[in-house]
Amino acid sequence: MATGRPGGRGGGGGGGVRGPSRPLRAVRKEAGTAVAADGPDQAEAATRARTRIAERAEAFHVEDELLAGLRERSTAEGVVPVAPATAAALTFLAAATRARSVVEIGTGLGLGTVALLRGMPADGLLTSIDPDGERQVRARVACIEAGFAPGRVRMIKGTSRQVLPKLSDAGYDLVVVDGVTTEMPRDLEASLRLLRPGGVVVVDDVLWQGRLTDPVRREAVAGALRETVRAVREDERLVPLVLPIAEGLLCAARRDPSGA
Repeated sequence: MATGRPGGRGGGGGGGVRGPSRPLRAVRKEAGTAVAADGPDQAEAATRARTRIAERAEAFHVEDELLAGLRERSTAEGVVPVAPATAAALTFLAAATRARSVVEIGTGLGLGTVALLRGMPADGLLTSIDPDGERQVRARVACIEAGFAPGRVRMIKGTSRQVLPKLSDAGYDLVVVDGVTTEMPRDLEASLRLLRPGGVVVVDDVLWQGRLTDPVRREAVAGALRETVRAVREDERLVPLVLPIAEGLLCAARRDPSGA
């Protein structure tokens, strides 16, 4: 495919004349040497450039009134909603995997729920787990307002520890882990049991810096995140990827052991 970049294959027929091929040279720098070589001013400029790129990427996602309203209400009530880019990623992943059976850990007021449903096929069923039944009622209303039939969502009140063991082995295409941070390692382990081969698990906020005043709580959160990331990276059954959006979105596809 033509890239349009200098040096890319700019299209055209096969009649062009090419010069002799030359070996590629390694251009990587050792970690920690870039600042020394380029100087602090250039390093600061590179940091600003990365920030601008991140801001442009975030600005690409424009939410409609329904999602914006859910976000506003969630923030006002102290419920942490998924970021706009994360919501867009959930819709994309549900669509790309054609996920007909989805588990969402952490319902909130339904912003992530609606985002997932928008990417799922019309016959898909989303199971959402949260210990707050009142919020789940409101999330269900949000799903109906978004145009989805009540039968598209199964709300289960309870903690992930209570509910996940009751769900079917290898019965789900996509599992989204966005509940209690300190439960993430356990939720990840349970999610892998639920995934069919080729299924995807998503863990939100894995790059979160743990900005908490309580040092004990902060260390517990940071430790859970480290354990979750390490478990995914070291599990040979998984193909992992961290997307640097919002506070970090960890995605991992479960390999098909048959190799099919």
